Amino acid sequence: MIKSFFSIYRPSYFSTIIYMLQSSEYDVIKYLSWYWTTQDFSKVRVRGNLKKTTAAKFLLFTSWALALFMILIGVRFIYLWTNHQLFGGWTFGLALILGYPIIIANLIVVPLFLARILLVSPSNNRKILKSEKIFKDFKGEKIAIVGSFGKTSMKELLVAVLGDYKKIAFTPGNKNVAISHANFALNLKGNEEILLIEYGEGAPKDVELFARITHPTRAIITGLAPAHLDKYKTLKAAGEDIFSVGNFLNEDKVYVNQESRDVVSFLKPKFNLYNRSGIGSWKVANIKNSLEGISFEMSNKKTTLKLSSHLVGRHHIGALVLVASLALELGLSEDQVVDGIKNTKPYEHRMQPYKLNGAIIIDDTYNGNIEGIKAGTELLSELDAKKKFYVTPGLVDQGKETKSVHEKMGELIAKSDADTVILMKNSVTHFIEDGLKKGGFDKKVIIEKNPLKFYKNLDQFVASGDIVMMQNDWPDQYK
Repeated sequence: MIKSFFSIYRPSYFSTIIYMLQSSEYDVIKYLSWYWTTQDFSKVRVRGNLKKTTAAKFLLFTSWALALFMILIGVRFIYLWTNHQLFGGWTFGLALILGYPIIIANLIVVPLFLARILLVSPSNNRKILKSEKIFKDFKGEKIAIVGSFGKTSMKELLVAVLGDYKKIAFTPGNKNVAISHANFALNLKGNEEILLIEYGEGAPKDVELFARITHPTRAIITGLAPAHLDKYKTLKAAGEDIFSVGNFLNEDKVYVNQESRDVVSFLKPKFNLYNRSGIGSWKVANIKNSLEGISFEMSNKKTTLKLSSHLVGRHHIGALVLVASLALELGLSEDQVVDGIKNTKPYEHRMQPYKLNGAIIIDDTYNGNIEGIKAGTELLSELDAKKKFYVTPGLVDQGKETKSVHEKMGELIAKSDADTVILMKNSVTHFIEDGLKKGGFDKKVIIEKNPLKFYKNLDQFVASGDIVMMQNDWPDQYK
């Protein structure tokens, strides 16, 4: 405990707290919540380092300047007390000298908080109001992409298939909140035919707000799973927000991933449901799956499309079927759809295979939900290998579902045919272990206390013919 206390006096302390403020995207509440539950600041930065942005440099300089100022003032108060010039000055002086790290860690958020209220928020609100008119006046298709998982992948699939044949614009990366949508709208060229707008869902009423601003003409709901439950509190509340986009559209313009079981209670009669068996009159057959990709036939009463993709895993089929059928609705020919699907490939850190010393590593570290775990463990069980390894730290932001989700996760891993399971040590590890036991897993389990060291030395851990499934990441702001 004494060692942990003295971690606030280490030279790296200020860069650590600013790194965590940066990792929390300068969210004051998240940062303070992390700060007051951290005991040892020397064991925080495991996965990354401070990015020396202008804001970070300013905060770092200000922190050291304040520290020096407070120490000097503290020394001055003690000096006055020792010369009988200030009664009680030693207590205040000592408090400044010993307490400056804690005081500064809380003071540095004040200018950020004030800047957000006085400068950033009014400016953002003006942009959002201006963008609402742009979206409303746009005459083409505006496709909202919503869900607890798979949004960015769905957007990138649509871009890959539609992009060569239609003038499209899409929200970049995972920029999926109101101000991101506003910046996107303000930078449109004016000749676009289709807009792809990814909606984030961080707190209740988010999706409803985004829909009011962007005026979608269609919506794709990629699924529902425990995520952001620190704000939504329950899965039902998250589902109500996600499915609120349907209130702004005709039912037949909403497309829902039926493989996500938790969507059932939110479905409406005319919603378009898609899964690995097909969508509407389109049916899937002759599936072939390997580490090189997947292929299948998609047929209705009139025609059959033979589709192949470099994406890995059967769980992608439903999304591919949706994109293919939607592309046909939007005017692409059958040949264009076939060629577009052929161009799809794994995205960075999302079921992305690569070779290492003759072993196959499947990097799915961007995944962060139980549905992704199902897909990953299913794929691992289907593949042949000399040895199979499953690596994970667990899932963040599961709220009240943390225990049940991670026990379920352990049971899924137990069925994956893994020879060795490597768990990154954190607050949910024991729940996954309980799930492994419930699932009857009786093979090797390794609890890794130094994730960064493990990942850096992965080449020494695997051999030719092995397969390693790596799922999820655990940012430093989580315990």
